[in-house]
Amino acid sequence: MSNFKKLAGQTAVYGLSSILGRSINFLMIIVYTEYLTKEAMGSFTSIYALVGFMNIVFTYGMETTFFRFATGKNLDPTKVYNSTQSLLISSTLLLGSGLYLLAPWLAELLDYPGQEYLFRWTALILSFDAILAIPFAKLRLENKALIFAGSKIFNILLNIFFNLLLIVGFPYLISNGIIPEGFLGYRSDWGVEYILLSNLFANGLIIPFVWWKAGFFKFELEQSIIKPMWGYSIPLLFMGLAGVTNELFSRFLFEYVLPPNFYAGLSAREAGGVFGANFKLAILMNLVIQAFKYAAEPFFFKQSQDKNSPLLYSKVMHAFILFCTVLMIAISVNLEWIGPFFLKGADYAEGLFIVPTLLMGYLLLGIYFNLSIWFKITDQTKYSFWITLVGAILTMAIIFIFVPIWGYMGGALSTISCYFVMCLLCYIYGQKYYPIPYQTGKGIFYLILSFTISYLGFYLDFGNPALNFLMKNSLILLYMGLIFFMEKEQIMAYLPKSKKH
Repeated sequence: MSNFKKLAGQTAVYGLSSILGRSINFLMIIVYTEYLTKEAMGSFTSIYALVGFMNIVFTYGMETTFFRFATGKNLDPTKVYNSTQSLLISSTLLLGSGLYLLAPWLAELLDYPGQEYLFRWTALILSFDAILAIPFAKLRLENKALIFAGSKIFNILLNIFFNLLLIVGFPYLISNGIIPEGFLGYRSDWGVEYILLSNLFANGLIIPFVWWKAGFFKFELEQSIIKPMWGYSIPLLFMGLAGVTNELFSRFLFEYVLPPNFYAGLSAREAGGVFGANFKLAILMNLVIQAFKYAAEPFFFKQSQDKNSPLLYSKVMHAFILFCTVLMIAISVNLEWIGPFFLKGADYAEGLFIVPTLLMGYLLLGIYFNLSIWFKITDQTKYSFWITLVGAILTMAIIFIFVPIWGYMGGALSTISCYFVMCLLCYIYGQKYYPIPYQTGKGIFYLILSFTISYLGFYLDFGNPALNFLMKNSLILLYMGLIFFMEKEQIMAYLPKSKKH
């Protein structure tokens, strides 16, 4: 019980910081959809999909590998940290330089003629992210949640500051004659360029602080540590690549797969901007998953030697499903006002109907993260490659087959289908090699019911905004009441007991 509460407490700390930071960041969607063109939004969606994909290549599973080797291999954690960080810096120099030199070719290939600088900046952003990955992981392993959270929030605040300055501030000052046109080389025709520059400035500025707080490292490549790390991490690299293929490539490929004039009045790149903006509305579910992952990954590894760990993992999974299904319903039934509030401009609301599907997709991703603990603590990471490869192939097939037919929903279906199949395969193999007593029947029941309620609430319409709000949100209360009825015994066990006098 104490371990479960400890995990819940750490998740809450990471969650508050993630939600606060990402919520501030999320508000930038209002700015982007208000001040940037749909074409710029399409470029933003596409380039950041590439960033997400390449980020996996640059870190190649080393965060999870660091946790495993620093906790369960009887090795000196300091030597593991030094070797891991040294290896990552070396590979980052190689990969970053290669991507920087390939920038002109990428610009032509992806239809950004004359804008090779976008991909040079992308190379720098990826390099900064990579050399921060292990110091951030070390902070998590040492339970320095407040320092970790503070660093993340500071990074986001810097990003927001530069975005507002470049996208809103400078144009305002120029239009009012306070500063001249071209001040400090400012170009009013840039859009996605300033999003990338803001990210680059913010990431670069926090490197010294994070390295200082995590502890400066000694450059060393201990062969006895590095060699077995490769065998553990390479399958995780392919797992990450396959996973991000679904999570990001549906957005990256969307504009290239969508037929011309599929949506009246929108180019393929503009439709990709609408798709990407609605994808962002599912970020609240991703926030919870990210916060949970920050706390759970080092926690799972530390608990792996306990004989009662399978039961603990089962309880964690069940609580995760209960919380996330409530969140999915709460977001879905309120999209009527959440959508217009965050997505400014015409046409964005046309994609709102895919958001419940995307929320379920992210929820399944969180379930997969829970399920995947078996191959991480048994050093069977090779299974991650095959499972995620199947998911990636399915993702690509659905994108190419269904996006040209169903547009936005075709892209959303690639998310939910991929993670469902990955969960299924991971569960089957996990129960064979590392049995965990999950409450499978109940979990499936809650997932199906909550998904049904989410779409019921989304389409429910009584013709009156106030009545709509009341009736839609009553579905949340009904679902929570059902959870309490079915889980009363477990819920009461976690509530503080009153002391007898």
